[in-house]
Amino acid sequence: MVALPAGAATGLDGVTVSTDTTVKPTVKFDKPFAIKKTADSVVAAGTGQALAAAQSITFDYVLVDGRTGKEVQTSYGRTSASMVLDPAKTNVQLVTSLTGKTVGSRVLVGIAATDGLAKRLKSKAVKKDDTLLFVIDVKSVRTPLAKATGEPLAPVAGLPTVMVAADGKPTITIPSGVAAPTTLGSQVLIKGTGPVVEAGQTVSVHYTSVIYDGGKQLDSSWDRGTPVDAVIGKGQVIAGWDEGLVGQTVGSQVLLVLPPDKAYGTQGEASGGIKGTDTLVFVIDILDAY
Repeated sequence: MVALPAGAATGLDGVTVSTDTTVKPTVKFDKPFAIKKTADSVVAAGTGQALAAAQSITFDYVLVDGRTGKEVQTSYGRTSASMVLDPAKTNVQLVTSLTGKTVGSRVLVGIAATDGLAKRLKSKAVKKDDTLLFVIDVKSVRTPLAKATGEPLAPVAGLPTVMVAADGKPTITIPSGVAAPTTLGSQVLIKGTGPVVEAGQTVSVHYTSVIYDGGKQLDSSWDRGTPVDAVIGKGQVIAGWDEGLVGQTVGSQVLLVLPPDKAYGTQGEASGGIKGTDTLVFVIDILDAY
């Protein structure tokens, strides 16, 4: 399909982008190109669902430096990228530009140097005063769950029990007279019907954790009101999370009992009040994986 100007009303009229969303876009403009204010323009409108705040999207993209015209990054030829439309988790300019656009669209976003993205890239090829041009092809959208949803499963004797409040927060009760296990304990409390979590994905979860001996709460994302995002299965979280969450399904609620070697080891975590001998219990709601 023919390449078209991106749109004069946004200040991006000097940029021409190809409109065929089935192939990697071409981006043409007179160098150097710069804008004083971040702007966006729909190059080709998709017919899918409109994107809303807090949703997760998958997309392909090309990032071009407006000063040099050179490609800085791309997902084409690799795995499609993902982001959450939440300014606390994603570049606020991209969130603002993509919210309200539709799945299947090709969107051009010009990010002005004053918004600081060029500086944050820390690329030797990009100067802090460069305008950056993103061409984004929106592939799909998902709405993360608010709490675990699926089929409740019968509790396993000898493991901690869980009661869930109306808002979703679990209360964990340690079984009386049962010693802390020395190997990882895992039980699916609610079996979700979403995709299987794969190593290398980012999971969005709500969780509550307690110390096995005494049942004292350590932490709860429910109390903060914000889920936690973490890369799973790649050693970026404690071992018990990597082993206990990879292979589960989105929507599931999982109980994990982690001896020290699956949590913080013999050194513990002094800042969190965790000793090197503490066994930890987590109840984790898997809200999304991308």
